[in-house]
Amino acid sequence: MDSPAIRTLAGVSVPDTPLISQALDYARSHCEPYLYNHVVRSWLFAVRLGQIRGLDHDPEVLAVGTLLHDITLNENFAGPRRFEVEAADLARSFVRERGVGERRAQLIWDSVALNSTPSIGLYKEAEVALCTAGICLDFVGLQYTDIPAAEIAAIVAAFPRLGMKKKMTRCFCHFAETVPGTTYDNFIRDFGERFVPGYKVPSSVDLVADAPFDG
Repeated sequence: MDSPAIRTLAGVSVPDTPLISQALDYARSHCEPYLYNHVVRSWLFAVRLGQIRGLDHDPEVLAVGTLLHDITLNENFAGPRRFEVEAADLARSFVRERGVGERRAQLIWDSVALNSTPSIGLYKEAEVALCTAGICLDFVGLQYTDIPAAEIAAIVAAFPRLGMKKKMTRCFCHFAETVPGTTYDNFIRDFGERFVPGYKVPSSVDLVADAPFDG
């Protein structure tokens, strides 16, 4: 793959290709402003982490995976699977329709599906690991000190958070209330248990004990 053209966004040198531009446009048209800013910040953080660490990776895969990772994070979401998996399918369809090959499309699927599971995502391919790292940096501050503070401030100034913590919390609680079956084995369970009255989840201990085997 030839080296893509480069442009500067919030002080970060990023690749500039038709596919990335289309992903940006798609995210902008399908995300609330706070969420669009989140996915762009996450991409910029992921790019900088890759630059700082000198990691060889596919820049389009990283861009698309990061920019489309929260495409289902809204109060219209109705499952039937957890929102990361539904978003991963949408992202994979998005790039397949634009001629991206299966291996790259699968890396994008993994990047989106695992974006909130750093205990797995950080140990996969460079594209998946960087996507996970950039998203988790913006979401919970993971590896926050790996990027100079002035650079983080410039990115946040260009793409403000717009009350992200409260707005995401509201959305996660909505999932716990309306599609609880998609939340039992992931981080949204914590929001359900903390904020949603009557939220009750199955216990892994009971599932193992009740498995239909003798031992």
